[in-house]
Amino acid sequence: METTHRLVTGDSRSLSQVDDDSVELVVTSPPYPMIEMWDDLFSDLNPTIGDHLENSEGQAAFARMHEELETVWAELSRVLVDGGIACINVGDATRSVGGSFRVFPNHSRIVTAFEELGFEPLPEILWRKPVNSGTKFMGSGMIPPNAYVTLEHEYILVFRNGTDTREFEPRSERRYQSAYFWEERNEWFSDVWTDIRGELQSLEQGDLRERSGAYPFEIPYRLINMYSVYGDTVLDPFWGTGTTSLAAMVAGRHSVGYERKSEFAAVFEDRVERVPDDSQQVVKRRLDDHETFVEQRLAEGKEFTYESEHYGVPVITKQERAIQFYVVSGVHPVSEGYELSYTRVDDVEAV
Repeated sequence: METTHRLVTGDSRSLSQVDDDSVELVVTSPPYPMIEMWDDLFSDLNPTIGDHLENSEGQAAFARMHEELETVWAELSRVLVDGGIACINVGDATRSVGGSFRVFPNHSRIVTAFEELGFEPLPEILWRKPVNSGTKFMGSGMIPPNAYVTLEHEYILVFRNGTDTREFEPRSERRYQSAYFWEERNEWFSDVWTDIRGELQSLEQGDLRERSGAYPFEIPYRLINMYSVYGDTVLDPFWGTGTTSLAAMVAGRHSVGYERKSEFAAVFEDRVERVPDDSQQVVKRRLDDHETFVEQRLAEGKEFTYESEHYGVPVITKQERAIQFYVVSGVHPVSEGYELSYTRVDDVEAV
């Protein structure tokens, strides 16, 4: 198996280098409107936003920021296949503007925008981030009524392009090979993820440090396995340091990333060197976790009906039998990004 991964330096408000109906999945975390670290970026895109912020016109700035994002969402409706999925990781914002403190509900504004474009909203996911305990609560502390809860979660908003699900040929081999284990399904498709924590990205390159963010690898990796199959293409229009592309590489999917700052490509070069080891570790972890699940279930006196065709381990459902893992065996730089080659994992002991 081989995959290709393109990085486009450009503005994702026009995905001109991505063809119509050429992407099966979008996984991205855009700049969050009304989070101060993104003020300059939004003001560069539309100077009126900077004027609104300077004049303490919070609602107007919030609306203009989302209008810039909505040009990207419109492009996603063009490049996604019918039934393709878009996963948007975003947090709401709290901010004092003009002496008034309030929440700016980014997630609800994005849901409305996608609905207006004809996307079907699907159940969303919440994941919790660690918060510094010293600043956990805002306002008047222990004295009611003017304290405010701290936002400790982000949303993963999930949308389907159109009303119909994707179609596959009967008994599609790549679809059944892409299956996940029963216990993974139960964990991944829960609407609250409590086992994932945000992580800061340590960037040495000057101004890029301001773009550090909490977007752990496990989030795009799960979403890619949940909503795509081998051979699909994953797009991230807000690429940053390339975590979505790394997850696509490990998961055996193609990827395309759009990023305005070319300097991030240098950061990605260092990260991509570790992909063969990362893929080995991820596959090993998934197989080890499944073996632990099997041992626990057998210890409880519960039986299994089916067995994995490739790994000789018991599985719960018929759909799991054809699960096939691949690990990255080669990373090859090309003019527009990278090409990766893979080795099929034929047994548990091979990783």
